[in-house]
Amino acid sequence: MTTIPIGVTVNGEDHEFADALTVRELLARLDLPCQGVAIAVDGAVFPKSQWDSPVGRGWNIEVLTAVQGG
Repeated sequence: MTTIPIGVTVNGEDHEFADALTVRELLARLDLPCQGVAIAVDGAVFPKSQWDSPVGRGWNIEVLTAVQGG
């Protein structure tokens, strides 16, 4: 059986993964923080309560951090 890689775009960069992974695992593999960030998938907010859901093929993911300033 041939495994089809999961291709996603994260913050404008294309990535391929050989195996299924959750959003939380994706952040860990890419050395991105899990705290103090928000995630958007295809332009819509992806709630933290769903971060243990599998990443879908072709998703366009943005990892957003809060910026302080005045």
